[in-house]
Amino acid sequence: MKMTKIEAAMRAALAFNDAFNRHDVPAMMALMSEDCLFENTSPAPDGTAYKGKAAVTQFWQEFFAASPQAHIQIEEIFGLGRQCVMRWRYDWVDAAGAPGHVRGVDIFSVTDGLISEKLSYVKG
Repeated sequence: MKMTKIEAAMRAALAFNDAFNRHDVPAMMALMSEDCLFENTSPAPDGTAYKGKAAVTQFWQEFFAASPQAHIQIEEIFGLGRQCVMRWRYDWVDAAGAPGHVRGVDIFSVTDGLISEKLSYVKG
């Protein structure tokens, strides 16, 4: 098996995170399938599921409008083939100017080179 197939999900997750940190929603969505599923961490305990490019795009546009300082630092990433796990630290600055952060994990699934699922979990 070629390394590109073995590393497919990790490559997609890394590219997605780079686009996230640039707040580049079009670049993020170019990496996701038409029928993508994104499960957010909020509200607890199960989060909200967004299905399809239109719903996921709208979520990210609203997210960055509400959190213009959003940044994710990858702490660890591993995977094989079409799935990978990324452990991260999400940092932001609130409306009062106070910094905050949480740590969590994303589980990515990739189908035909595109992210088909991004399931997010947070330490809470």
